[in-house]
Amino acid sequence: MERDIFECRQCGYCCHGETTVSLSAEDLQRMVDFLDISEEEVKKKYLRITGNVIQMKIVDGHCIFFANGCTIHPGKPWRCSQWPLHPSILADQSNFEAIGKSCPGIKMDIGYEKFCTGLSALISPKEKK
Repeated sequence: MERDIFECRQCGYCCHGETTVSLSAEDLQRMVDFLDISEEEVKKKYLRITGNVIQMKIVDGHCIFFANGCTIHPGKPWRCSQWPLHPSILADQSNFEAIGKSCPGIKMDIGYEKFCTGLSALISPKEKK
């Protein structure tokens, strides 16, 4: 169960930085549906498009949709929903420690091995690669 290894504290640390996650076509559609405006308006107001890469804009060092929490939580991208339970944590204990330092929701006290066992049970075999 996810709560055994992670419990989101809605601190917004994951929303800060100089980049955001890349959006899939499904992510974009979910945003359009949630915001209830046209795809073109969503792209113009909220997104940064570089070639084939679509990301949310950064404003004052955080995602454009962050304002004391995620303002599009039900319509947020899949990768945002997945974070910080990312398969890269399984590859190396240093990834676990680095991500754990930036996310107070990760239950570091259970240790790396127990965390990995719990995460492995949550993610599909395809994602682990």
